Amino acid sequence: MEKKNIKWDELGFGYMPTDYRYCAEWKDGKWGEGKLTTEATVTISECAGVLQYSQTGFEGLKAYTWKDGSIVTFRPDLNAQRLQSTARRLLMPEVSTQMFLEALDETVKANAAWVPPYGTGATLYIRPFLFGSGPILGVAPAPEYQFRLFCSPVGPYFKGGIKPIRICVSDFDRAAPHGTGDIKAGLNYAMSLHPSDIAHKNGYSENMFLDAATRTYVEETGGANFLFVTKDGRLVTPKSPTILPSITRRSLVYVAEKYLGLTVEERPVPFAEVKEFAEVGVCGTAAVISPVGEIDSHDEKIMVPSGLESFGPVLGKLRETLTGIQNGDIEAPEGWIRKIC
Repeated sequence: MEKKNIKWDELGFGYMPTDYRYCAEWKDGKWGEGKLTTEATVTISECAGVLQYSQTGFEGLKAYTWKDGSIVTFRPDLNAQRLQSTARRLLMPEVSTQMFLEALDETVKANAAWVPPYGTGATLYIRPFLFGSGPILGVAPAPEYQFRLFCSPVGPYFKGGIKPIRICVSDFDRAAPHGTGDIKAGLNYAMSLHPSDIAHKNGYSENMFLDAATRTYVEETGGANFLFVTKDGRLVTPKSPTILPSITRRSLVYVAEKYLGLTVEERPVPFAEVKEFAEVGVCGTAAVISPVGEIDSHDEKIMVPSGLESFGPVLGKLRETLTGIQNGDIEAPEGWIRKIC
């Protein structure tokens, strides 16, 4: 398969429409047969559930070209399971794992020329999403839904590539106890736009959200989970029922323990403890791991010992190992890689 004529190493993290996308519709209590389409626009009622009551959820994953030319995806079954969790919470029809994986395979295969070549540092980002398309005026679940999937070739998530970022503690709350913080709902990301805008205008790349109940424990950034490394080399990840269960974080925890022999602690992390860590990072599908060099709150400025110039040794090795698995350079645990073509 000949690849598209794109300057892959110059890509940022932005939308670039590819040739095909997938669409399936849910009507009369069941899913219809999904199909590929070249149409990149969506036509729905002005009274659609997604427009009136934000009834929508999404996922994000990537496809990679390996050295032998094959195209693979990374743990997509977990994305399917997480979308099902979101659907249950928002009273939307679930997309079965089989349907999800078949849609993924069809769409990536049809867009194989858009999957960046091995070694370029770019990937094909895949966005499956589910939304209420049918009209509903009273507050209730929509009568019809669409499951769609599109993709776009992307480069690094943060401008300037992989280098330590500056973040700030947000004055806003991301998710209430017993709320929707543990699902990948569009509404959770809409509420983060204003805090993110404030952070960016003040020169920060991201926010650090604290727990809404006490504002004393670290939660996440709104788009990524946190990773901390202690001075004696232990990996610590925040644990909370209002944090999104990141597939990347779960994979990094396994890699840390099984590949690197690190001790891992998944537990509540008081903000007061952050200044004691040797390394700090944020992790997610888009960025994998981005190191954090500075954390600012109203009361103090925390300069992470690993600095503002490069990765610390533990997070750097952790990222190198996981991306090596994703790119086919390191053998993956059984079931982690799905070969598309």
